[in-house]
Amino acid sequence: MAHPRARLTPLGRRLLVDRVLVMGWSASEAAKAAGVSRATCYKWIRRFAEEGESGLADRSSRPGSCPHALAPRAERQILRARRRLKRGPHHLAPLLGRPRSTVYGVLRRHGMSRLDHADRPTGVPIRYEREHPGELVHIDVKKLGRIPDGGGWRMLGRSTEVHRKPGLGYDYIHAAIDDHSRVAYVEVHPDERGETCARFLARAAAFYAESGVRVRAVMTDNARNYRVSKAFLSTMEALEIAHVPIPPYHPRANGKVERFNRTMLEEWAYVRLYTSNGQRLRALERWVRFYNRERPHTALGGRPPITRL
Repeated sequence: MAHPRARLTPLGRRLLVDRVLVMGWSASEAAKAAGVSRATCYKWIRRFAEEGESGLADRSSRPGSCPHALAPRAERQILRARRRLKRGPHHLAPLLGRPRSTVYGVLRRHGMSRLDHADRPTGVPIRYEREHPGELVHIDVKKLGRIPDGGGWRMLGRSTEVHRKPGLGYDYIHAAIDDHSRVAYVEVHPDERGETCARFLARAAAFYAESGVRVRAVMTDNARNYRVSKAFLSTMEALEIAHVPIPPYHPRANGKVERFNRTMLEEWAYVRLYTSNGQRLRALERWVRFYNRERPHTALGGRPPITRL
């Protein structure tokens, strides 16, 4: 991969080579036009002559050999200690007689740098990420009490008068999260029946298809509206989508949509005092658009989810 300030991309290298070999420019003229040295120009001409188009691609800057690299046996020792003791580099380093930076480097290379990415008792990984958009989409429903006109208890306080008012019922926030990109699709419905979930799934698949993403599998909890509903199961079959229910009593397996629900409540539902339920629902569409297109996501290196589609 070229560094951020590199003067030549693969396309620029091909133009440099073509100017010399096809257009008859001298190496000095071509190098000056590209803002590089003659030695660089000759280097790309030589690589193109030896390897063709593939010779102009970026190459890894990793050295061919590293005499001081940690031996595989020492790495296995660090990984075994991690799995057995479930401790971090600060504890493992003195036990193994290694620098903390060395222990951390090994754990990071093997995807074991975070203890909260695995179940503590069993050590089974619980944090994962699919390689491509659409491979797995997480679906869930969040139940949210409606706000009466004039505001609810968060605005008016928990007075006796407010509590005596009849309840307005609930909104059911149906959410879908793509495992790889974290792009979200959200709808609000008055219930969470199987037929409603089936229609939501069809529209969510169409939403991702607009970005060129085909949904191949859906992960849900074990609620009857997902596991038993004929409408939901037949919709998955019609769309050729595989069903991946989470293991019983393991809600963390569906953690991406669970975390999205928490973020949605913190940054939309409870971020301000709304004077009506309609006012809050109108703000939802704007927030979801902001979440997908502008909000930095820590798991994506500070980039918004849309950049991964």
